[in-house]
Amino acid sequence: MEVVLADALLARGGDPCALLRAVCAPLSAERAEALRLLLQRLAAGGPPPGEAEAEAEAVRRAAWEVALERCRPLLRGGEGAAGCGERLRLARAARGALRHCVQLCGAPLAARLAGDALAELAAGGGAGAEAAVEALAAAAPRLEEPALVARCVAAALALVREEGEGEEAAAAAALVAGRLLPALGGNGAALRRVWEGLLGAGGPPRAGRALLALSALADALLPRGPPGPGPGPGLDARLCPRFWRVVQEGLTERDGLCRKRARYLLKRALDLSGGQRAELRCPTDGGDEPSLFWWSAEKNEKLLQFWETYILIMETLEGNQIHVIKPVLPKLNSLYEHAISREKGCWLFHPSWHMCIYKRMFESENKTLTKEGILHFLELYETKHLPNSLGFSEFVVGPLMDALSESSLYSRTPGQLMGACPPLGMRLQKFLATYLMLLPEEEKGSFLLKFIQKMTSRHWCAVPILFLSMALAYIPACKVLGTEGLHALRDVLQCTMITHQILLRGAAQCYLLQTAMHLTDVEKVSLPEVSSFLLSLRPEESLRRDTMLWMELCGWLQVNDRCFRKSVTSDFEYQETSSLCQYVRSLVGEYLKTPATERENCFMPDWFEAKLVATMILLAADVEQMRNKYSGKSNIEWIELEAFLNPLLDVLMKLGSNAYIPTLKTDKSLQLLLKLLQTRSLKCSNTQDDGVLFFIWKSLMTAVESILEFVLRRLTTNELSTVGDLDRCDLYLALIPEIVNLCLQVSWKRVPSIKNFILSLTNASIRNLQDRNCEEEPKLKEQIKKVASMASLTAVCEIMDRKPEAHLESLPSVDALKRFISFSQFNEVLKKPSYIEEESSLCEETTSQGWGKIVARYVRDQWICLRFILNSFPTLAPEYEETSEMSLSTVERSRKILQSALEALNILPSDQVLPVFDCMKVLVPKLLNSSESLCIEAFDLAWKIISSLSNTQLIFWSNLKAFVQFIFDTEVLAVAASAKGQAYAKIREIIFKLIDMSTTKTGVFNVVLSHCCQSWIFPTVDERSALTNAFLNAGNYCELITEACVFGTVFRRDQRLIQDVHAFIENLGEKCAANVVTESTNRDDHYVRVCAIKFLCLLDGSNILHKTFVEDIFIKLLDKDELVSRSRTRYYANSLQHRIKNRVWQTLLVLLPKLDQNFLCGTLDRVFQAGFGNNQASVKYFIEWIVILSLHKYPQYLNKFWDCFCYDEEKLKTSICTFLSVLSHFDIVLQNTSEKKPALKKALIVVLQWCFNHNFSVRLYALVALKKIWGMCRMLHVEEFEALTPVIESSLQQVENMHGTGNARRNWQRIQDHFFFATFHPLEDYSLETIFYTLPRLSELAEDEWISLSKFDRFTDIPLPPAFQWYHSRMELRDLKPSDWSQQDMGSNSAETHSQTEWTDVQKKIIPWKNSTPSLDLEMVFQDRAAKLGKSNSRLIVVASLIDKPTNLGGLCRTSEIFGASALVVGSLHYIQDKQFQHLSVSAEQWLPLVEVKPSQLVDYLQQKKTEGYTIIGVEQTAKSFDLTEYCFPEKSLLLLGNEHEGIPANLMHHLDVCVEIPQQGIIRSLNVHVSGALLIWEYTRQQVIKQKQQK
Repeated sequence: MEVVLADALLARGGDPCALLRAVCAPLSAERAEALRLLLQRLAAGGPPPGEAEAEAEAVRRAAWEVALERCRPLLRGGEGAAGCGERLRLARAARGALRHCVQLCGAPLAARLAGDALAELAAGGGAGAEAAVEALAAAAPRLEEPALVARCVAAALALVREEGEGEEAAAAAALVAGRLLPALGGNGAALRRVWEGLLGAGGPPRAGRALLALSALADALLPRGPPGPGPGPGLDARLCPRFWRVVQEGLTERDGLCRKRARYLLKRALDLSGGQRAELRCPTDGGDEPSLFWWSAEKNEKLLQFWETYILIMETLEGNQIHVIKPVLPKLNSLYEHAISREKGCWLFHPSWHMCIYKRMFESENKTLTKEGILHFLELYETKHLPNSLGFSEFVVGPLMDALSESSLYSRTPGQLMGACPPLGMRLQKFLATYLMLLPEEEKGSFLLKFIQKMTSRHWCAVPILFLSMALAYIPACKVLGTEGLHALRDVLQCTMITHQILLRGAAQCYLLQTAMHLTDVEKVSLPEVSSFLLSLRPEESLRRDTMLWMELCGWLQVNDRCFRKSVTSDFEYQETSSLCQYVRSLVGEYLKTPATERENCFMPDWFEAKLVATMILLAADVEQMRNKYSGKSNIEWIELEAFLNPLLDVLMKLGSNAYIPTLKTDKSLQLLLKLLQTRSLKCSNTQDDGVLFFIWKSLMTAVESILEFVLRRLTTNELSTVGDLDRCDLYLALIPEIVNLCLQVSWKRVPSIKNFILSLTNASIRNLQDRNCEEEPKLKEQIKKVASMASLTAVCEIMDRKPEAHLESLPSVDALKRFISFSQFNEVLKKPSYIEEESSLCEETTSQGWGKIVARYVRDQWICLRFILNSFPTLAPEYEETSEMSLSTVERSRKILQSALEALNILPSDQVLPVFDCMKVLVPKLLNSSESLCIEAFDLAWKIISSLSNTQLIFWSNLKAFVQFIFDTEVLAVAASAKGQAYAKIREIIFKLIDMSTTKTGVFNVVLSHCCQSWIFPTVDERSALTNAFLNAGNYCELITEACVFGTVFRRDQRLIQDVHAFIENLGEKCAANVVTESTNRDDHYVRVCAIKFLCLLDGSNILHKTFVEDIFIKLLDKDELVSRSRTRYYANSLQHRIKNRVWQTLLVLLPKLDQNFLCGTLDRVFQAGFGNNQASVKYFIEWIVILSLHKYPQYLNKFWDCFCYDEEKLKTSICTFLSVLSHFDIVLQNTSEKKPALKKALIVVLQWCFNHNFSVRLYALVALKKIWGMCRMLHVEEFEALTPVIESSLQQVENMHGTGNARRNWQRIQDHFFFATFHPLEDYSLETIFYTLPRLSELAEDEWISLSKFDRFTDIPLPPAFQWYHSRMELRDLKPSDWSQQDMGSNSAETHSQTEWTDVQKKIIPWKNSTPSLDLEMVFQDRAAKLGKSNSRLIVVASLIDKPTNLGGLCRTSEIFGASALVVGSLHYIQDKQFQHLSVSAEQWLPLVEVKPSQLVDYLQQKKTEGYTIIGVEQTAKSFDLTEYCFPEKSLLLLGNEHEGIPANLMHHLDVCVEIPQQGIIRSLNVHVSGALLIWEYTRQQVIKQKQQK
């Protein structure tokens, strides 16, 4: 209609120039739109026929004037100015008018506009830049001057390439892509320059910007029509490798819009290639790699099939719902069938396309999809022999390893048992081995090196690095790694140290060592490099003598002995000996050499060298022993080992006599000595059975006197004078207990020397400490001497405490030590020296020990000595001197010491408080009655320290153990319980605090319970009174056992993963050295219940104390069960409530045999009442089992059982099956009954009533019980029931044979086959394994509730007697698989097995530009029914051209008509005839203007509507989309709705003015397109209605 009016106005207006000037002044939005329309018609039709050239020139001048004086100023004003809606219409009309002016005026105006615009762009950004881009877009198609074209292209590319993520940069790039680039695409010369600028030698811009630009140029680069003379002859994007690299990068971008643009470009290229059917091949980058893109007329159909499958997979991956994606994944296999030539053994399609799919899966937010993608990729090399490709190696080291760093991917599958290797771990092993085998020999080393280096390039968690290390270790032996590879493995070892999971850390170290042995080319590495690598392994976690790993290493060193690369510094001259022995000889010699320096170094040497030398000595000795063993030598002379030790012995023998040996040399020799003495044998409990160790120890015995003399001199004289000397003091004191142990193990003749040494050291240390310095400011040397002396006394006390067999307590110095400690002032603090002597200034400036640490150490040592005195001499009797101090009573003396202990806790660092806790353990029982408040203060302060340490891994556990030994000491508990005062309440409060801490820090409760159970049932003092008092504590603190029986939290997924991996490593046994050398901490939550159950199993029912305790626990557990039942009448399977109830009844079942008849009589009613509850299956089984065993033992209580059937049906409806299940084992119940007939009669009467119940499940249970009872009646030949025989037997026969063929028959068979009725025997299956593992497994309880017998075996703190009979399940029950009769059939796997299946199982995507035809005048098909009816239209246009489902279009038509949209735009008017459309639209199409705009015409249509002042609004989720609740709709709004599957295509995204998204709260990704459209249509209508009301 507007076009008709414009043509009429031009025809009747006469002078067009005058008409244009008249419209321009003043220029409102309506006039601007009219101006645009007039110029459009003038440009389209030219001057009227017959007019002179002068008039045409006048029109051009008028257009020139309009362009420069009207349109350009309007555009410079900006579209975001005040009066936003009106201003926007005005600017858009000016933009359209400017474009038509250029069409009228041609190249001159284009050049003028371009020059001005380029100048404005050079001057600055802002609104002026936007106007300049609009001017360039209008001018670009008519530019002819090459220099100007080049400048215009350069400006466009600069804006596209502009770095930064800010809104201004993104807006400028979008503006260029939406306006300028399409315009330049219409200019042949400009298009080639743009192409070269985007993908030329300088490299493309970032993927997002490059894809934005390429999408805008798609019509020019990938034209839809037939090939012809276009603007860019010879330019085809498909022939450019860089174009395809950008597309591939876009397919894997994290930004969804980038991925959509990349898919759009790929689809356009495929559509163009499939339509042309021409031969096409993109040039390769060289090498044997296939072309990135090619096409062949012969293989047109196969190519289309391949790419259709490829695009389907990529588009399906856009969803995050695994149930939608999983059916598509098998189609990946069909891609490989097409992509590989089996005959030639090469790739037909470039493998990078497949990598794009996997990378997209790896980076998915859905971890299940990531895991599926990884498993599929790893499986490729098991099932398909893929041709080698360099890109695959880079992909493995890059995206694949990045994805493998996610710990959650290593979880077990639901069907796997605890302790099994997770699927990803197994696949990794097979993949690496297979992939490396397929690689060419020359590439294996570089690939593995990159793989290992990648393991060091990021922070890896314990689980991924463990399984990657394991996969490396399982690679078949091949010599591919050199020095660099060994260094990379050492770096990985350092990465493993950051985790607190010690077992996982140790296992990873074991596998990395195996990797080094299997893959290292020994000819490329030297023994020093190997030894340096070995030192990175921790002996306490992985590499330790006598493990399988150590023996494997010895074998490896022996086999490759002569093959190692010679070190540059080595000088092996003994050809008759092995290279390893030669290396160790030189190593020891070099180690003990000391450089001649001007001054002595005050610092201790690093321990690194001593560890290295000691390890290599032991390795060389074991290798030599292995070699002699293989050669058949029976008498080993240890010649080489003696040669290793001789240099060390030479130094040690001189220590006592030569005072001038350099300090560095003495330090090094003693460090090496200590490392050798600290070595222990894992296999031989007696050192004499270990030939290597015994020879080393025997050799070192010769130097004992010299060493002791040296140590005594250094510790007791003034030779230790600096802070740095305290490290030496620690070294000397660490040697003393090792030398004592050496003498006790090897030669008792040296014990007198030890006693003399201890005597002299003690007396000298006491003298040094008693020496009071009168100077006000003490010297450093004096203070250091005191610290060393107190440390020496501490060492003496600890030796006497740990080595009682040496009988050192008889020495006279012990009495002197006791007197000294007893009279000492506790917490004595050393005053800091005011100055430091010059000779030690260097040491003091660089030392790491502050004076505060030294003072703390001094105070701690005082408490260690006091601990020894208190433990050795419990009564501090005043037997030495009559002084005011010692005249105090023992209680008062203890009180003063306890006060000092509290003071020490306040001043000492948390890692130094252990001896204070130990002293408090001795003191508190003596003071609880007299000084209860002081003891409670001690409890509180100790708990405060422990709770503050809960996040500290290194020192927490040792402190916790000391705290528990203090608080839960047998005497402390007994004295507190006897008084039942505040201390008793405080201890109970601490118990629950510790249990609460256990829920967040696994293992805390384990420490508490293990200590208590051991001290209660195995007291350390072997006296009857002590035994009685100890077990009384169990009764007084029985809540500890009660809570332990039901303890266990529902773990988070990451915690369960760590537990699973721990179980997997433990199942490897001795194969993994970490299991052998790592100390078992028993911190698994299961061990709490294991400890409690083993404790209860040891109780004796004939012991009155035990009997009372068991009954008390039984009642408390029943109370807890009732409490849980009251708190939650219904609870879900495997919920915390279910688990607690299950644990309660498991424990009750363990306690049942220990109960006597009288007690059971009083509690059986409560058991029956529990059976009436609404219980989960596993709880029902345990209740039924307890009832069966109780009635079996005491059949006189059958009447109580029969009473359970007398309640009304309302109470029995959820529980009758429980009691009927008991009757199914009635033969066990009556086993001890002589009169069976009355009981059978009663049972038969009860069961027959329930056989006719209306509930199907109840009838089934009743029939099972009837079958059992009737069988017993027939065996006993009960005459009274003969009359019932025909009825019952015919009924049972009918059940067996005539129950139909449906679910009824199947369920009858299932319930009979169920384990509880078919296999389970209540008496023979009574065992710990059945209760805690087999029955929970068969009742489908969560796997983390299954406690295997191995855990009972591993927990050795509470040993069960060897004769304990209730241990194993019967084999018949153990071998069953879980299946419940009522369980629904599991759905069968419907995954595809054939790669060529039809597309019926997936959502097939649409290529939106298919079936497109050129359009006629869009406005001529606009229907005007609503106008004719006088219906008021809004300014809302709903564009649904991309929607292809008639149901959605029909619904939108109805919604648009109801809310008064001005038009609905559809892709084809043929939809109106569709019955589904009509069914949904209910005739709305008759009252709503419908416009046909095909998808291919949308770009032109949207541009046209923009010039008419419409704001183009896309319904799409993007990074910068507006929330629907916050967006204000302009009056003239055009709503563009996306395709059902693809959404809005990428080529239309940059034509949108704004994107609006609907806020979501759920998980599903998107709404139905009709629903989305309806929400936005209503919101637009609501806002317009509000505006109209406000205007009124």
